Amino acid sequence: MAEPSASAEATEPVDVVEPSAPAEAAEFVEPTEAAVSGESTEPSASAEAGESWESAEPGGTGGSANASVEETQAGGESGGGEGGDEKGAADGDGVAGVGDGEGGSGSEADDGTGDAVDAKAPELSEAAAELAAQRELRARIEQRKAEKEAPIPAGTKLSGQAADLLAAVRAVEKGEKSGAAFFAGPPPAPRKPAPGPAQEAASVRPRAPEPARAQAPVTSAETLASVRAVLTRGGAPEALAGQVAGALGEQAAERLGADPWQLLAVPGVRPEQADGFARALLGAECRPDDERRAAALVGWILEQAAAQGHTALAADDVRKSLAARSVPDPDEAVQLAVAEGVVLVFQDGVPDEPGGDDVADDEAQETSEAEPVEVLLGLDRYALAEESLADGLARLLNSPVREDGSVWPEAGELVRAVAGSGLVAHTGGEAARAESAAVVTAAAAAGLRAAGAAHTADGQRRLAELTGPLAAFTVAGLLSGEGPGRDAEGALALDVLVVQDATQLDVETAAVLVESLPDGCRLVLSGDPGVLRPAGAGLVFQDVLTARICPVVASRMPDPGPVGELVSGIGIGELNQVEAPGKEVVIVPVRDAGEAVHRAVQLLADSIPRAIGIPAEQTQVVTVGHGGSAGTRALNAALKQRLNPGPGRFGGFDPADRVAYAQSPGRTVTGTVVGADAEGLRLDCAGTPVLVPKERVESSLRHGWALTAHQAAGMRWPAVVVVLPGDAAQGLSRAWVYTAFGRAERHLSVVHGVDQALPRAVAEILPPPRTTRLAPLLHGLLKTAEQ
Repeated sequence: MAEPSASAEATEPVDVVEPSAPAEAAEFVEPTEAAVSGESTEPSASAEAGESWESAEPGGTGGSANASVEETQAGGESGGGEGGDEKGAADGDGVAGVGDGEGGSGSEADDGTGDAVDAKAPELSEAAAELAAQRELRARIEQRKAEKEAPIPAGTKLSGQAADLLAAVRAVEKGEKSGAAFFAGPPPAPRKPAPGPAQEAASVRPRAPEPARAQAPVTSAETLASVRAVLTRGGAPEALAGQVAGALGEQAAERLGADPWQLLAVPGVRPEQADGFARALLGAECRPDDERRAAALVGWILEQAAAQGHTALAADDVRKSLAARSVPDPDEAVQLAVAEGVVLVFQDGVPDEPGGDDVADDEAQETSEAEPVEVLLGLDRYALAEESLADGLARLLNSPVREDGSVWPEAGELVRAVAGSGLVAHTGGEAARAESAAVVTAAAAAGLRAAGAAHTADGQRRLAELTGPLAAFTVAGLLSGEGPGRDAEGALALDVLVVQDATQLDVETAAVLVESLPDGCRLVLSGDPGVLRPAGAGLVFQDVLTARICPVVASRMPDPGPVGELVSGIGIGELNQVEAPGKEVVIVPVRDAGEAVHRAVQLLADSIPRAIGIPAEQTQVVTVGHGGSAGTRALNAALKQRLNPGPGRFGGFDPADRVAYAQSPGRTVTGTVVGADAEGLRLDCAGTPVLVPKERVESSLRHGWALTAHQAAGMRWPAVVVVLPGDAAQGLSRAWVYTAFGRAERHLSVVHGVDQALPRAVAEILPPPRTTRLAPLLHGLLKTAEQ
């Protein structure tokens, strides 16, 4: 299997599966053909001759949770990487692991659980568990789906409401009809407006009881055996049985036998693999126009888009991706998926109907009817999260916080804004963290229950230095039961919550967090808009800034020293020379990747400790990707050989090895190996003992002397060595350089082999847009509340 180049990581975090050969858009061929071919007309070895299943198998080649999500996000965020077109490529073929992604949400979202023993389904994260509980309480999505007719049986053509839906979509997109006419059925139940500040008291929201810690459901041996039998008949690896059962449930074997393309529900499985599997099971009945295939591909395309950060996709982008995968009638495929409830349809931003006899309003309405309206498609998982988040933010913003009787101390602009508003956004660099931490201190002085939360354990440590250890947490820790606890309604017992590193919030985590806050709580979202985007789907912090629904306070506090001056310039697109009398910034030119690895090892092990006085244990290497001749794999191998040589007796690791552990999607902790026992590998992570279960060691753990920029987001070290070999040029962007260089506190060494690609990336290469719905949802909610 070809190793991805170092440029594959342009902007991403971590994944569970190692990327295999590029997942090109496969052309579905008749059962008599030998293979499924790609867009490039090059035959792929997938069909009957044993499509390569390495990337789909649990713990497949090189399988590390830190591998492909980083490589995955490269395409979507780098601007120069694969899969960067079509809004992150709905088809997502340029991404690794699951075949697509941006920043690491995709495969990494499985968190390495693909390596779990067959007897267990993938372990649920805390965020996923709480969203599942909320799902039962919310009927909005189910109401929308229930308004549609029963699913269309396979083998039949569209009729009735589905046919009307197809015609309506075409008319809307051509501008022949008003967007509001798209939904002809009864409207969903109106959303209840958030309580306004003029109300005497905020309404009390019903809450679900706090869910118990998520436990992975145990799959019966009979189910696993029957799934293995179906997989064997289709030529798929038996090792996928646990993941298939986890994705499809106890009836997985029957469902998979009836619809082989449901194999696409397993992370890491690509369409060409599912096509080969279906061909083996169905024989001559397997055709490219099979409606089961079309529906599964629509869902898969949207999952890959989510891996690149999108919460929805334009219907036209989905149709293009279907056409690239040889679906004969993409329009019909989209409408079939809508009718069967695989995806939902959205038209956010459709103009309201004008009222009265106002001529100007009538003319405006006629104009709006002539304009095409973009139709978006999305999965209910992200629709639920985004709508829940919008509801929660509007609720907090409209809470009568001024009437809580608190008396805040005289302080800066940010504290004053928080005293008067339930939602405040705060932007700034590393130095600005002190301003948001001061809000926690001021709120406590006002007699309020206040806490701060950061993205990483390192961020929590730095926050605790400013607020005290009892008021600082990680977001994940706060949601899993650490900290202030819950009140009788299941909400966090807080009056003020400050979230640092808010740029790393994906929509699902943010939805759970906001739902956990009580009425009347003040929320401060503080982050640096210049850093890399979150690993998961959504752009929560940027969407809140774009929506302009709340006070936004921009910090004027500059980052200190030559490193801070350099990083601040990068943030506005300028790569300037800075005065560094104490060798705070050092540039080390190299000719090739081999020299880049040699220089990086020399800097970390010898030069920086000797010349700067910072030991190797406090120096971190950051590079563009995991693969390639100067990626994290090559660098970590060389650094281990120099700093801690050994046979790797504990699953490839030795005591005292520095490691990076992907605890959950987009969140990496670093530490050192202490030992191993029957339960797994024991780590020391900044004084905190951590156990890596033995079934997750291969998928979720890698050596950590060298990290990618996404893994390093939210953490800082006294010294950082950024390695930029020549083949990293396509993976660079302003956000990547800003994030990588900004990890250094006192000293930055740049091993520079990309020539003019570095200043060009800083000046010109911005991340591609993500398609999200949060900003229009917020506008709609707040407009409703005002009316």
